[in-house]
Amino acid sequence: MQRAARTALFTWPNVGGSTMIRQCLKCRAPLQLNLRAYSVIPPPRDSEEKEMLDRMLRVDHAGEYGANRIYAGQMAVLGRSRTGPLIQEMWDQEKKHLEKFNEILAENRVRPTALLPLWNIAGFVLGASSALLGKEGAMACTVAVEESISEHYNSQIRALMEKDPERYTELLQVIKEFRDDELEHHDTGLEHDAETVPGYWLLKNAIQLGCKAAIYVSERV
Repeated sequence: MQRAARTALFTWPNVGGSTMIRQCLKCRAPLQLNLRAYSVIPPPRDSEEKEMLDRMLRVDHAGEYGANRIYAGQMAVLGRSRTGPLIQEMWDQEKKHLEKFNEILAENRVRPTALLPLWNIAGFVLGASSALLGKEGAMACTVAVEESISEHYNSQIRALMEKDPERYTELLQVIKEFRDDELEHHDTGLEHDAETVPGYWLLKNAIQLGCKAAIYVSERV
């Protein structure tokens, strides 16, 4: 009798504890799935939100694609110069940006802009032609492009913050991180004599005008 009582006493908590643990794990499982339902982009609530997010992702991907092609053009001209490692460092960051947007587009089934073949050629030509002006020309191009991209990212950040910052937390984190990288590239260009290239302001304004046109078209096509 005493042996049976002792057995019951020591067995009951273990059985009950195991059962309770399994029940708790079952209760937690749906919560974990809900927390990880998406990586960056929340499921659109309606067609209007989907269109907004698609346009946003499409143009961001196009911008990072174009930036990669610009640095590729600059490296083709200045890759073996003293400026080569600096350009390569900035290019490596842009490659990570593009890789991330490739991932987001695929995950959310968003088509890229139909103008990628054009940006492929235009970006490379812009990068190479600016580099033919020397290090200062390449840096002036970097300042103009990165300033345009960072301003565009800032406008997206403001729009998402106004709509629902909690809903778009992950997307805001990505955009803010990339925006900060672009600002760093912008400052690097200024630190490396971008403003000393002849016709700096004319060159900068011309490039930024092209960037604004590319942004406008890439959102829509």
